[in-house]
Amino acid sequence: MASDLTLRRYDPRDAHAVWELHEWAMRVAGTDPADVPGTDDLREIESRYLDVGGEFLVGIGDGEDESDAAVPETFDGPVVAMGGLLPSESGHDDERTVPGAGELHRMRVAPPMQGRGHGRDLLATLERRAAQLGFETLLATTAVRQEAAARFYPAAGYREVDRSTQGEYELIHFEKTL
Repeated sequence: MASDLTLRRYDPRDAHAVWELHEWAMRVAGTDPADVPGTDDLREIESRYLDVGGEFLVGIGDGEDESDAAVPETFDGPVVAMGGLLPSESGHDDERTVPGAGELHRMRVAPPMQGRGHGRDLLATLERRAAQLGFETLLATTAVRQEAAARFYPAAGYREVDRSTQGEYELIHFEKTL
């Protein structure tokens, strides 16, 4: 596990850094951030995640890497990871809904910080939180073109349960019983 990462609950002062990390990670993964549907949730994290019985975590790290890339900063350091969890009934209308399941959203790791275990740490923490909230199943969806994410979920014990298409994106739907 990554030792230079501190995971904590979202704070409104994180808003700008969270948005920057989202856009950066999507661009590097080959996705135009403007094409990602339903990103209003990142502008309304408190009401869309926290107030509906979910969670949203940010990972603060040292932000140091070999590149000159600037990791988005918030009040207590660089935001190197982020991810949300919400009841699947509160997710996007165009996604699967499984009653009683939790759904992972907006899982991101700063591109130069990938491969250090931050994603695994974030996922493990969200899975523990999901169990505390009473979810027995977790759902995750990613685009086929987001190759790292398409490998990440099966490596963490998620099984592919379906595929669909939304616009120009082929989506893979994963599920894991906690």
